[in-house]
Amino acid sequence: MDLPALNITADFFSLLNLPQRQALDSVQLETNFRELQARVHPDRHVRASDADQRLAMQWASRVNEAFQTLREPLRRANYLLELKGHDSGLESNTAMPVEFLMAQMELRESVADARESGNEAALDIFRDEIAVEMKFEYAQLEALIDEQADFPSATNLVRQLMFQQKLLSEIDDALAAVVD
Repeated sequence: MDLPALNITADFFSLLNLPQRQALDSVQLETNFRELQARVHPDRHVRASDADQRLAMQWASRVNEAFQTLREPLRRANYLLELKGHDSGLESNTAMPVEFLMAQMELRESVADARESGNEAALDIFRDEIAVEMKFEYAQLEALIDEQADFPSATNLVRQLMFQQKLLSEIDDALAAVVD
């Protein structure tokens, strides 16, 4: 089995041979994932011992988890911040600026109204506005993590983006309901 050169306890960036940065080359991520997955995939080790087959299964699972985490910018940021010793406290820390929370509440109400009235155009506008705002914030997140090493500010921005991602999902659900 050709797994000995790999370190199953390596962080996801090291595992996929990528720099620990928020800004990642998605093509390189995909390429490195495919190459590593080809090496560790359990189908490649069907003639190996039971122990080696289990190890291959563990490796395949670990490589998939690494890829899933690093390909999503928000999950990647949260993971990277944890590596840098900054827990975003997503489960326990819901403190956000009042203005942001008020804007989120108003948007949620507007989305609910648009959904109830079947206003697909309004939902599309809300979605586009949030997507543009989030694109700007992801660029800001890259700068905070990669250039400024301002991990506390990046942690706050990750929590904000989580709220916005949830709202974006709610809008997608509303759009699906209106279109059906």
